[in-house]
Amino acid sequence: MPEPFRTEPPKCIARIAGAMYLITMATALFGEGYVRGSLLVSESAAQTAQNIIYSQGLFRLGLATDLITFAGVVVLVWSLHQLLQPVNTKLALLAAFFRLVEVGAHFSAVAFGLAAASLLGGGEYVKAFNAEQLAGLAGLALRAQGAGLTIGFIPLGIGSAIFAWLLFQSAYVPRVLAGWGIVSSLMLAIYAIAWVITPSTTDFFYLAMLPMFIYEVGLGLWLVVNGARTGTTSAA
Repeated sequence: MPEPFRTEPPKCIARIAGAMYLITMATALFGEGYVRGSLLVSESAAQTAQNIIYSQGLFRLGLATDLITFAGVVVLVWSLHQLLQPVNTKLALLAAFFRLVEVGAHFSAVAFGLAAASLLGGGEYVKAFNAEQLAGLAGLALRAQGAGLTIGFIPLGIGSAIFAWLLFQSAYVPRVLAGWGIVSSLMLAIYAIAWVITPSTTDFFYLAMLPMFIYEVGLGLWLVVNGARTGTTSAA
């Protein structure tokens, strides 16, 4: 076993990670909670289509906000990798790979939202469809977008759990907070896997998301205010 050594974490990198946690959470809440929450009606494709037609600008703003969120996650992953690679290089790289797979899935999901907006935006190529057909096609595109976002929670949860484990080992943040991160991240991944098996799992969406929200906001605030504490780690 290598001898433990004390390492001084770069506070600038830690604060970048904290800021990105808070920024991406805020933009994600706007896109998911405000935009899609106010426009999408799960029980009615027709009503959803009408909402998007009358609020095309808001819907597209939500998609643009999603792109900003996912770009911010890339910066977050980079900063966490930089912060935690001295703790365990291989695990930090594995966590980064999982989170980048998440980003790829989420970026791709935005394309389905754009497809729905195009179907409902009018134009020559949609004249062959009546209003009911367009609403159905747009609804399918939006369901595909939602599926892409949910599937992305699997690599998100796994990667986040690994990063949280490294934070726990390093003691850069309170171990209670890091331990909560491990549990909440795995809960999110398990929820997404369960959703693939049983779509009715959506009834537990907020139950799966709330612990992750508490963890990411709490960790973001800690890192912004305190940076990262000097911790005792083992050479990787």
